[in-house]
Amino acid sequence: MLDREIYFECVRGPLFGGRMTQEQVDGQTVILAVWDYNRDTTTQDLRHLAYMLATTFHETAMHMWPVTEYGSLNYLEEKDYYPYIGRGFVQLTWKDNYAKASEQLGLIDNRDLVAFPELALDSLIATRVMFRGMAQGWFTGKSLSEFFNSSTDDPYNARKIINALDDAKLIEGYHDLFLEALEAASIAPAE
Repeated sequence: MLDREIYFECVRGPLFGGRMTQEQVDGQTVILAVWDYNRDTTTQDLRHLAYMLATTFHETAMHMWPVTEYGSLNYLEEKDYYPYIGRGFVQLTWKDNYAKASEQLGLIDNRDLVAFPELALDSLIATRVMFRGMAQGWFTGKSLSEFFNSSTDDPYNARKIINALDDAKLIEGYHDLFLEALEAASIAPAE
């Protein structure tokens, strides 16, 4: 479990300049809640969570809430992958990736991301896409456990999980700050 008060106190200054919007708090709250909820079924390596938060921070331009790829509607409609444009915490793109996310997460009927791609902006869906996609290597074939395990601690190259090495050094710095906050906020499970 994570102590939210300690966590938010630790990230507020170094990552958010001392102030967070409600949207930033809400987005992180969803991510932390899903992490805590799944603590028995997913990795408990805080480096994984720190890297997902760092990726969210970068991919949403600090909003910490699912966003749509930047650009005017005319610009986005001209993309080869429209209407499966970047959405969510990790900027899910391309129809095949939307279909894979729907299949893997069991999203059917009125929750299917291929039929309703804008649902990738739902905070819970965006969190589940990020958690499973980064853990299982959906996006590039690279996964969190390749870069964070008992013998490896490589937040720089972990950028390959999402998008080659663009801004890898910057995201590595975010990872380190999120990890410090998570470690400070960790509460030992009750026995």
